Amino acid sequence: MKKFFSVSDVDDLTSIVDEALALKSSPYALQALGKNRTLGLVFLNPSLRTRLSTQKAALNLGMNVMVLNMDKEGWALETRDGVIMDGTTVEHIREAAAVMGEYCDILGLRSFPSLKDKQADYTEDLFNKFVRFCGVPVVSLESATRHPLQSLTDLITISEHKNVEKPKVVLAWAPHVKALPQAVPNSFAEWMSKAQEQGLVDFTIAHPQGYELSEEFTNGANITHDLDGALTGADFVYVKNWSSFHEYGKVYPVSTNWMLDNEKLGLTNNAKVMHCLPVRRDLELSSEILDGPNSLVIKEASNRVWAAQTVLKRMLQKLDTLK
Repeated sequence: MKKFFSVSDVDDLTSIVDEALALKSSPYALQALGKNRTLGLVFLNPSLRTRLSTQKAALNLGMNVMVLNMDKEGWALETRDGVIMDGTTVEHIREAAAVMGEYCDILGLRSFPSLKDKQADYTEDLFNKFVRFCGVPVVSLESATRHPLQSLTDLITISEHKNVEKPKVVLAWAPHVKALPQAVPNSFAEWMSKAQEQGLVDFTIAHPQGYELSEEFTNGANITHDLDGALTGADFVYVKNWSSFHEYGKVYPVSTNWMLDNEKLGLTNNAKVMHCLPVRRDLELSSEILDGPNSLVIKEASNRVWAAQTVLKRMLQKLDTLK
């Protein structure tokens, strides 16, 4: 594996989940694999779970880790070609990414979208140029359009906790006080749609009108504006807010109640409830659920380590074959 950006970088979902669960049962068995290898983590935006889980995953594999908060500690990057850099940018991504690749064997990059220019965000210009110029394997730590480590984690968590062979999984839109990116729901929809293709889940997306995701990510999913109908018989409910894709970054008022609480949970098949965190209590998701027996949010967050460790393991093994 030379890049981990989307579900298309994984062929067999069952195989990668099994690999992650094997690492979970024996976290330190492959410490020799990462000996004298260095992981560089580059953050242009805040992080808690992604940062700590990926660092821990690398340490479990015997790697050294370097972290750069590029937005605070690095130079302002220029990504455009053919421009005279006489403005606020100090270093071009061509040199910055190439130098990072000289210091590190694997790099991770986290960068959020602007939510102002859909075309610029959805072309993934920053991530693609980083991959192009660094010369080493790259892990997406969340980009403008996707968060694949989170989605792999979610699939691992569903596989661990399912009580039926093919559970009904619902991605449910939730309220928020500001516009949030589509990266997490895009990615979750993309991974669950592929899981549905492979016969692993039955996947439904429920959201108010105006909050449709790009069809690029939802192909094959059942899509509805009826939250109660979607929740009926659900085995897992993944709660997440996102802003509009078609009217890019906009937030529309929603008059009906879209926050999941115990009353709505009663419509489900005693569903387990998931959220990528951070979560705004009693706005996105009720405290009674977060503090109750159906919440998987902490176990889900814990599984971030095994998702990251599996991806790093595959990249290290690829590097070994190139020696």
